[in-house]
Amino acid sequence: MSTHKPRIALIRQKYTNFGGAERFAAAALAALIERGARLAVVARAWQHQPGVEIIKVDPFHIGRLWRDRSFAKAACNVIAQREFDLVQSHERLTCCDIYRAGDGVHAEWLRQRARILSPIGRVLQFLSPYHRYVRKAERALFTSGRLRAVICNSDMVRQEIIERFGEIDARIEIVYNAVDLERFSPLLRSRFRQSMLTELQLPERSLVYLFVGSGYARKGLAQALRALSQMPLHCYLVVVGKDRRLRRYRQLARRIGVEARVRFVGAVDDTTPYYGCADVFVLPTLYDPFPNVILEAMACALPVITSRKCGAVDLLRDGENGFVCDALDVDGLAWRMRELLDARAREKLGFAARNLLEGWNAALMADRLLSLYRDVLIRE
Repeated sequence: MSTHKPRIALIRQKYTNFGGAERFAAAALAALIERGARLAVVARAWQHQPGVEIIKVDPFHIGRLWRDRSFAKAACNVIAQREFDLVQSHERLTCCDIYRAGDGVHAEWLRQRARILSPIGRVLQFLSPYHRYVRKAERALFTSGRLRAVICNSDMVRQEIIERFGEIDARIEIVYNAVDLERFSPLLRSRFRQSMLTELQLPERSLVYLFVGSGYARKGLAQALRALSQMPLHCYLVVVGKDRRLRRYRQLARRIGVEARVRFVGAVDDTTPYYGCADVFVLPTLYDPFPNVILEAMACALPVITSRKCGAVDLLRDGENGFVCDALDVDGLAWRMRELLDARAREKLGFAARNLLEGWNAALMADRLLSLYRDVLIRE
């Protein structure tokens, strides 16, 4: 690969500033360009990125089943018509050499989601044509003769792939997401703490728990709100992210008596002021392969509380550099939140998490990816 600049195609339906997979892809693209790769993105929509060819593929659709199926067909048609050394997909397609399993295993997500559904909801989930399509597409992907490698962002996902699909022919590599340790750092506190307390109308001596995530049911906001109701009155929860059922969560906060101690700020382009304001990061997610927000919080030396079905458990040691509990264990979550009322405990766990990430960056991630690409090309 030193004498030939590989031409690499990356497939992802759409770019959003709030999407962890998209931010991973954007960071990977930038780092790969620096190392001489020629890159193209096949997508419905993508933000402009210097040095990257954007191939727009946006077939008409109504509904998510038609959306995913039509994009898969159109994207694979483009791949068949162009010459690429490697094709890496972030979608469940059979026309890729490398698949990044950033969304985890769909069947496992459905299993976890069923825990919060009513009996009727579980039946509807089982009968859903969309979920049937995704599971079928996922199985076709993992049994595809073209697939050479799978990139997982956590060991949790690697284990789930093996459990669901057996020992697939493709090699499975873990490549953790990168985090910008300069942008996300403990210095954010001195820069933003006071101004954000004022902006959010929080008392000077508040203890601020931060929740960052969109899709509140999946991310565990209801559990975080209920745990907050067990906390002292100087404790507040700041919620960054969006959900079309926001009203339902406002009503829940009102019903359990914490409305005055919750700040819903919506989706934001820059989360750094909120990390700078926070004392603790809370994400009792129902299922998450490895959210970037966990790495960002750790980089800011914030103690993290998350769930056992979050890929961050690869890095977190309960009580040493973070806390881990079951996503639906509200009492367990509240207990861990209370443990972090103590400033010394917060400092101990927060800086242990930060120290663990020293050396993590986009360059390291790009080197891992290029090494994988080189091995795949050599094998072909």
